Amino acid sequence: MAIKQLHDFLKNYFLAHHCEIIHDGGDRLTVQLTENMDKILMNRPFYWHYMKKMGYTGEPQQITLITNPTEPNDKGEHIHFGSPRLQQILNHLKEKERFTRLFQHVETHKQHALYPWLIVNMKISYIGKQRKDEMLSIGLHLIKGIMKSDMMNVLKQIPLQMTIPDYCYTISPMIRLKSGFRRIESVVEDYIQNQTHTWAVESTNTLEEELALLNHFYTNMEGCEEQQAQMKKEKEEIYERLSPSIQIQVVNGGLFYLKESRI
Repeated sequence: MAIKQLHDFLKNYFLAHHCEIIHDGGDRLTVQLTENMDKILMNRPFYWHYMKKMGYTGEPQQITLITNPTEPNDKGEHIHFGSPRLQQILNHLKEKERFTRLFQHVETHKQHALYPWLIVNMKISYIGKQRKDEMLSIGLHLIKGIMKSDMMNVLKQIPLQMTIPDYCYTISPMIRLKSGFRRIESVVEDYIQNQTHTWAVESTNTLEEELALLNHFYTNMEGCEEQQAQMKKEKEEIYERLSPSIQIQVVNGGLFYLKESRI
């Protein structure tokens, strides 16, 4: 995942959870957590239990996340795919907020239509000799069938709320959610197929080299049952470690009702 993509993903995540962005340096993000987000991310159950018991308000912490691995981690922590902190955030989204329904905030005194968008955030993992992860945010207009990428960046420009605004009404989807999700899946699959997968070739070459070395090492041990079992085990480990594969994971998504003029 590119540094910019990860940074934007984190910023959107904290803004969606009503946290204040104290500093946005492009590759360094300082956030003032809410009490709820402090409880989720900062692992301070005894602190909050004590505050509640004593009748105190408590002070949520600030957190600084650094997406650029070349930046010094003074007064902050590096975050990347595979890091415990990002996994914690993704698990939170997966367990608690995988699917949502939101409405664009509209101030109006006359009838106004809001149109349905299915928006899905996906993580693509390219797994082999090295691992690469990428986030895609795709939106599908459930009336017109048009599709847009980078939808999380579009949404952060739009005020959203959990209830439909006064004087507004929703247009019923022409495309069912299940069918819409399949369309998005198809677009993601096409996107993956059109990538240059040199990483998979490199991983396969390394796998074959390690298998050749392993076979050479055990050439004179074919009569030993114990050594054959060990050889089989090591081969399985090589295949598990180096066989190229691609995984697609839905991080979260939702049904968003938006003004037609906004997209």
